Order: sequence, then C-alpha cells, then structure tokens
Amino acid sequence: MSKPVLAVVGRPNVGKSTFFNKIIGKRVAIVEDTPGVTRDRIYAEAEWNGIDFAIIDTGGIEPNTSDPILSQMREQAQIAMDTSDAILFMVDGKDGLTIADTEVASMLRRTGKRVILVVNKIDKPNDLPDNFYDFYELGLGEPIPVSSANMLNFGDVLDEIVDSFPDDIYDDNDDAIKVAVIGKPNVGKSSLINKLVDENRVIVSPIAGTTRDSIDTNFHYKDDDYILIDTAGIRKKSKVNENIEWYSVVRAIAAVERCDVCLLLIDAEDGLTEQDKKIAGIAHEAGKGLVIVVNKWDLVKKETNTMRDYERKIKSEILFATYAPLVFISVKDNNRVFNAIDLVKLVALSRSRRISTGQLNNVIVDATMMKQPPSDKGRRLKIYYVTQVGVKPPLFSFKVNSRALMHFSYSRYLENRIREAFGFEGTSIKFVFREKGEN
Repeated sequence: MSKPVLAVVGRPNVGKSTFFNKIIGKRVAIVEDTPGVTRDRIYAEAEWNGIDFAIIDTGGIEPNTSDPILSQMREQAQIAMDTSDAILFMVDGKDGLTIADTEVASMLRRTGKRVILVVNKIDKPNDLPDNFYDFYELGLGEPIPVSSANMLNFGDVLDEIVDSFPDDIYDDNDDAIKVAVIGKPNVGKSSLINKLVDENRVIVSPIAGTTRDSIDTNFHYKDDDYILIDTAGIRKKSKVNENIEWYSVVRAIAAVERCDVCLLLIDAEDGLTEQDKKIAGIAHEAGKGLVIVVNKWDLVKKETNTMRDYERKIKSEILFATYAPLVFISVKDNNRVFNAIDLVKLVALSRSRRISTGQLNNVIVDATMMKQPPSDKGRRLKIYYVTQVGVKPPLFSFKVNSRALMHFSYSRYLENRIREAFGFEGTSIKFVFREKGEN
C-alpha cells in the first residue's frame, strides 16, 4: 500500500511551515542534509495512529506577478489538486477571512477531494474571536481552530487528516511493478512511455509542461506487468515568471510515493542539473529504486569512452545515489529503450532481496577485521550482530554497544561492503542501530 499525500496550502504567514514542522515532529532545515543534495525541503513523511502519509508544504512560492498573493494562492491550490489525496487549507484567525481565502476555497471545492479547513493562531479555542465564524462562508465544512505555535488541537486535526484519505487509495495491481517516470520538463518522459507501449497513450508535445496530471499506463513486458506513471509536468504560463523547478519537483512527489522504481530521465546535452539532483533526492529519501536514463543520446558527439566518462561524471555529482544504474537511450531512434525496463526489473528484485543473518554477519565480521571500528575516548564501537528486518527498501538492524560511536563514514563503509557482497543495485539500503536492551 502506498502512502497517501496531504498538501498544506494557505497564503503567506498563516503558519504553514510551523504547522509542517510540528506535524513531522522536528524543525526541518531549509537545506537538505542528504550528502550531495541541496534543495528546498518541501515534503516529509509523517505518521498518526499507525497511518503513514507524505505531507507537502506549499509555502515559499514567490512568483513575480503584479498580484503576488492571489497568484501564489492559485498556484498552491493547483498543486494541491494535482498531487494530493487530501488538502489542508490553513487560514489566519487573526486576520480573518480574506479575498484570497475565498478565491482558493472556490477552487478547492471543485477538486472533489476532502479539504480540511484549519484556522490558525487561535490561542484560546474555547474563546473564539467573532471573525472565526466568517470562515463558515467558505463552504468547506466546520473550521478547526488551532495554534501551530502551541500545537493546540493538533490531535483533532491529525484525526481529520487520516480519516480524509480514500479507503482504496492506490489499490491497484499489487503484482505489477510500479514505475514513476520522473524528470524535469521536456526530457522525453511521455515519449518514452509511448515508445514502450507502442501507442500514443500520452500526449506528446515539445512545449515543456504539456502533461498536467499523473497518468497510469498498464504495460506487459517479458512475463511481468508494469504500471507506468507519467509524472505531471508544468502547465505553460504566459506573462508569468514562475519557478518551474519548484513545481516540477513538488508534482513528482506523489508519483514517487506510489511507485516501486523511479526512472529519472535526464537530457544528454544538459547533463545532470541541480533540478535532476533534487528529483533524485526525493526518490532516494523515499527508499525507492532508482534508474538514471540518459535520453537524447543520439544528439551527443561521440568519442572514445564517451559513455564511460559521462557515467563517471554523473556518479561523481550524485554521491548519495551512486548505486543507481545508468542507461543511455534515444527514444527518437528507439535505441536501448527497453534496456531501461530490464534495469527496472533488476532494481525491483534488489529492493525485495533478503539476506540470511549468517551471511550478513560473515560480511560484517570480515569488514571490521579489514577496518577497525571507530573509537572515542578509549571506547571502541562494537557490533554484536546484524540482521535484515525489512525490504523495499532493504532495512538492516545492527546491535551495537553505542550508537554514538557509529560515525557516518563507518556506516557508509559497512554499506559499501554489503553492496559488494550482495549487490542491491539501484536501491538505497537503510540501517538502524540499537544498543543492548533496546528492541
């Protein structure tokens, strides 16, 4: 079962980011701390009463228009419609009902999705201000008074959130491998899907952003069923200077949450851009499989070892996901297109692979003999044993004498040794470290 997605919308300074940080249980830095990734943090994973979900913070959009607030609100609402399973609409209880609130509420009512109306900055829920009742005019049901700063009524809001998700969310063919085709606009995502299914299933256009919504395509290849998810692109705007990167990244989130493996398409002439790294970081964080597909390879001038040098450069620029295999294709010339699907199958198998405890511990014992564990103030890290406790992605539990002694560099070293022994190509692998007495 894939995680549902909640989008948080609201005009500037209503408290969306404070709410976002409190919901996920920590303050989230503006700059992502995953090695090799620098991107605005616009989503995270949350949990309530055993239900996991992804939450998108739509704050921080600054389109350059003559009416920035209304334009920003329209774009936030549109993203919510495109990407989420439920929408939390936050308004300001101190400011009262505004024209911008009314405009967006009208858009949200037409989505057909559950909208939770939250009135923030209500520090005394039992003593509501007179303007609180104006929010009933939005036609979005009963507004919930909260204080993001003090976390008042957060339990009620979280109950409403998890109840708002559809019961049959993403209830599709569980045996099919779900593949999200992701990447920045105009790199050939729709063209690739059309080539794979040998029909014009998806509208193809040279205009960046022709695809508005995610589209699923069932596909059968070599005895396996696949669901290809063409991620939503960017609607072309006129007379609006907007942040295209932000929109393409946020619209990829829902598709990534649904999939097993991501095909990240990049333009061979452009190389790996900062936006590509952001999108790859989303797949990596979510624990999804990742295959990097270099499209338009026919446009690159070839010399000796061009492909090898290109791959090395990509790997050096995406150190957090060096496990991702690369394939060079030309959709236009139908060159190596199906190699990408072969890699998808390989990665899907890697994500499901289980290693016996005996084999794992043999590898870890050899690794610690080759490179002594770190120490601090005379105390050295001891690894008592390791066992695999999960798949999709593979999750390994280490029993140690002290988590504090497990430096990041040594953890990365152990990951490399496990990969050398067992492969796990195309998938992140996760570690959890527990001390004696911990379950």
